[in-house]
Amino acid sequence: MTDTLETIPERAGTATRLAAGQSVRVVNTHGQQVVDTWAFAAADPGEFMSMEHSRAAFRKANPDVGDTYVTNRRRDILTVTADTSPGVHDTLIASCDPYRYAQLGHVGHHDNCTENLHRALAALGVTATETPCPLNLFMNIAILDDGRLDWRAPVSKPGDAITLRAEMDCIVAFSACPMDLLPINGPDGRPTEAHFEILG
Repeated sequence: MTDTLETIPERAGTATRLAAGQSVRVVNTHGQQVVDTWAFAAADPGEFMSMEHSRAAFRKANPDVGDTYVTNRRRDILTVTADTSPGVHDTLIASCDPYRYAQLGHVGHHDNCTENLHRALAALGVTATETPCPLNLFMNIAILDDGRLDWRAPVSKPGDAITLRAEMDCIVAFSACPMDLLPINGPDGRPTEAHFEILG
């Protein structure tokens, strides 16, 4: 681990600014940790990386190296330039929130990616008017032959990483998913920290 790596704390979030042309490398430090990821245009957070618009742009549910995510205004925002993981990520599932944990039977407050996002943005003085569907890095949601979805443990290993290049000035936010009621973060359901570094 190098000194350039910054921490995405377990069960919490963080955000950073990227200039067009810079890249961010997201590292699954301990292996099976989902990292919810968002990107907002620096000039207007009402423009953001959109999973539904991106799937239409690259015509698949799971992106490959070379694919570019687009915004809700169909402009390029992040391009996948490298991926040392098996390449299994998710573009379908909304970030967890208090309603999701209540639905799963949890009583009381539970850390969640939606609140992590907005706290991370607030730390940069940014307010988002909505919670876009995230790019769920390392999340393993299988689409079965009959169309149903199957929540599975990640297949990533410690140190696996994905690199995303900014195509516009933007703010990128991450949440080390705190889900511990489903095997989203591995069979033992124990969330861990992850890391990122800015390149260029």
